[in-house]
Amino acid sequence: MEQRTYRLGVDIGGTFTDIFLLCEESGEVAIGKVLTTPRDPAAAVVNGLRDLLTEQGVAPAAVTHLVHGTTLITNAIIERKGAKTGLITTTGFRDTLEIGRERRYDIYDISLENPEPLVPRFLRREVNERLDHTGRVVTPLDPAEALAVIRSLVADGVEALAVCLLHSFRNPAHELLIKRLVAEHFPRLACSLSCEVMPEIREYERTSTTVANVYVKPLARQYLDKLNADLRALGLPRDLFIMLSNGGITSCEIASEYPIRLIESGPAAGALAASFYSTRKKLEQVISFDMGGTTAKICLIDHGTPLVTTDFEAARVYRFKKGSGLPLK
Repeated sequence: MEQRTYRLGVDIGGTFTDIFLLCEESGEVAIGKVLTTPRDPAAAVVNGLRDLLTEQGVAPAAVTHLVHGTTLITNAIIERKGAKTGLITTTGFRDTLEIGRERRYDIYDISLENPEPLVPRFLRREVNERLDHTGRVVTPLDPAEALAVIRSLVADGVEALAVCLLHSFRNPAHELLIKRLVAEHFPRLACSLSCEVMPEIREYERTSTTVANVYVKPLARQYLDKLNADLRALGLPRDLFIMLSNGGITSCEIASEYPIRLIESGPAAGALAASFYSTRKKLEQVISFDMGGTTAKICLIDHGTPLVTTDFEAARVYRFKKGSGLPLK
């Protein structure tokens, strides 16, 4: 008798967790849907998988691929359910998150509101260091001063630390020094460097993205570690792959380190599915619409190719006003 093999897809939303089972030999599919468990999202995945596999008579060992998409990251930012986060930046750049680009997203709104930064001002600290635009050290970073700043933030109860120093994308030495100090003295403190998360020019976007990454990092790591352990206990033999916002997949290790790359994880999978079917149906212009319990996503698909942007924002103050959210890249 032919031994059949299967692929599993799992999508976690704010309300429902959906599970998709595909037989690689026959192309048959089966679908399961369970309520998401916000306090322990992994529980819904495991329970839903167990029920669907049992219902279809499929042994866990027959599963060859397991891919997971989620909106947990974007929901955590929108609902402000991330870690208490601190920021270390170059002297003079403490207020970058509030100054932004000095542009009003609605020039005629006299009561304009900007998005509240994920890091309040009292948890944003400066260190005396400076690099020029080429990455040359103008003012060296004093390790003792940097450690004192880290200690002060830990004393204020931060659970996560973002480091964004001027021109670090040209020379990451100072940021890497702070990372070493954190690893040596506070190994349990989640830490993200802008030179690793987004090594690009433009301080506002780089700072905002780095802060958002570490803001959800403890949540993402805890969730993915538990999910991996629970899936192993269920008997699934394969590694779990996580859907990225760019339509690719990655390992749990990389997803845990850079969770901001999952900001549109679930919706990206939906856009790819819509592009696949638009090609099959020979449709030139298609709009895909993904309605969730917390957010809704739209993607324009042109001749089978989803349109892609590197500029994104989350948690808008006004739902339909571009520029009123937190910029992410």
